[in-house]
Amino acid sequence: MTNHVDGKVIIITGAGNGFGKLVAQMTADLGAKVIGADINEANLKSVVDGIRAKGQSAEYQVADVTSKEQMDAVAAFAVEKFGRVDVLLNNAGIMPLAFFADHKAAWQGWDKAIDINIKGVVNGITAVYDQMITQGEGQVVNISSIYGNYGVAGSGVYSATKAAVKIISDSLRAEAQGKIKVTTLKPTGIQGTNLASAIVNEQAGVGLAAHNHARFGENMTKYANGELAPEQSDPNSVKYWTVTPEELAQNVVYVINQPWGVNISDITVRATGEDYVY
Repeated sequence: MTNHVDGKVIIITGAGNGFGKLVAQMTADLGAKVIGADINEANLKSVVDGIRAKGQSAEYQVADVTSKEQMDAVAAFAVEKFGRVDVLLNNAGIMPLAFFADHKAAWQGWDKAIDINIKGVVNGITAVYDQMITQGEGQVVNISSIYGNYGVAGSGVYSATKAAVKIISDSLRAEAQGKIKVTTLKPTGIQGTNLASAIVNEQAGVGLAAHNHARFGENMTKYANGELAPEQSDPNSVKYWTVTPEELAQNVVYVINQPWGVNISDITVRATGEDYVY
C-alpha cells in the first residue's frame, strides 16, 4: 500500500498509553511528525523519547482535553514546530460503566466522561479547525464505540457520550466537506487496555452481550486464565474472540493512510467470534 502517512503532522490525544501510544508509534514508523498530547507528562515523555530514539520525529505537549485553552495551545505548538496540522486523532476517553442505581458511586465518573468524551472532542476539533480550513485539507479521526450504537443496561451515560461523538463527526463532515476528512471509528470491547479501569460496576459491562451474557462471562474467565480455545485466539479464525489493542491501532492507521481524496468515514473494528451483539 502506498504510504500516505509519511510527512503528515499528526496530533494524538491520550498519546501517553493505550491506543494513542500505539498509533503514535505506528505513524512515526511510517514517517509522520507526531505531536502527542496527554495529561500524564511522564508517560507522554516516555512515548516521545522512544520514538525519537529510533530517529523519528515526535514532540509532546502536556494538555487536558477538557480545557479549550490547552488544546488550542497544542494546535499552536504543532503549527509552530511543523507549519501545519494534517491529522487530529481525538483518542482520549474514559469508560465509567455503571447502572443508574449506582449513581452515588458513579456520578463523578459520569461527569468526567461527559467532559472528556464530548467536550474533549469538541475542543480538539475547534483547536485545529481554522488551520485545516486555511490549508484546504485535513483529517479528524474521532474514537467512538459500539456502545454508541444503542443504549444498553449499564452504559447509559457512556453510550450517550459515544453517540454524541458520532453526531459531532457527522456534523463536522457536512460543514467541512471537501476540506476536512472526518472518520468515526467504533472499537468493540477490547481486552488489554486501561479503558476498563474507570468501570464503576463490573456487572455493567455485560449489557452489550445481551443473550450471550453467560457465554461472555465464561469466555472472559477463560481469557483471564489463558484458557481460550486455540481458534478463539487465532486472528485467522472466524471464532477469534477479541481483537488486540495493536489490531485496533492498525485500523486507525489504515484510515489515516489514505490519499486526500479518499475518506473512510465510518469504521467498526470487532472480532468475528466475539460475544457482543450490538
